[in-house]
Amino acid sequence: MTKTVGVIGLGNMGRGIAANIAKAGHSLVVWDVAEPARQRFADIARIAPPSEMAAQADVVIFVVPGSEQIDETLDAILKKAKKGLIIWDFTTSDPVYTKRLAARAAAAGVPYMDAGMTGGGAKGADEGTMTLMIGGDADVLERSRPVLEACAGKLIHLGPSGAGHTMKVVHNLITHTNFLACSEAGRLAEAAGIDLADMIRVFNAGNARSFISERRFPDHILSGTWDGRSRIYNLRKDVGMAVALSEELGSPMRIGHQTLAWIQAAIDAGMEDEDFTRMYPALDALAAKPR
Repeated sequence: MTKTVGVIGLGNMGRGIAANIAKAGHSLVVWDVAEPARQRFADIARIAPPSEMAAQADVVIFVVPGSEQIDETLDAILKKAKKGLIIWDFTTSDPVYTKRLAARAAAAGVPYMDAGMTGGGAKGADEGTMTLMIGGDADVLERSRPVLEACAGKLIHLGPSGAGHTMKVVHNLITHTNFLACSEAGRLAEAAGIDLADMIRVFNAGNARSFISERRFPDHILSGTWDGRSRIYNLRKDVGMAVALSEELGSPMRIGHQTLAWIQAAIDAGMEDEDFTRMYPALDALAAKPR
């Protein structure tokens, strides 16, 4: 069943999601604060700000930096919402904030679902193969399935509101920690005279293999392209939320703090807006900085 779908946020992730929704035959409405991002979709979508979009769409998907950006437009959307509208939050956000937004939407009679994204980053979004970690009402998920299956390869329902974003925080803690662990190992191997490509080849033939060794290092570091398509700022946000959640829940965490320290060192060195893969060649210099 085709639906009218709004996508707010047409950056690295949002543009692939929007393109796949249109490709599946749904009627697409888009918005982004940047005019060039909007105009990329002028031939395949209607362009409308969030409040106008809400009056037209069956489903609205937020693919913006975080909850703050949703908060800025949520009241206008709820005021104009078409009957039966479902809101999907694809951000990486503090699950406590997510639950507050969901409660506001519920008070207006609008279901609000959270879905953390994983599976290849922006490339996975472009290819429509990413996995969604979902929190919220299972019946609402089923009503949204035709739209979600247009832009994702796997849907995993984890529980009530906030569960999807909680899982995303946990997931990203592992992803970013693994990247830095592999980076430390790579610098050690190179210092010992072992070629980085050979180390990665061994990892991928044994128990140390992971998405980081199978894709990130070959595709974005060994290739010399440095195009992981995520800023170091985003890593700081993700791991910072994991550390904060561990403190809130009284869950033990030491390795996460070390991961956060590496990322903070890069930000202190002025690398906040650089692609995160560039932390690898900078690792020696970052380690030399006082903590």
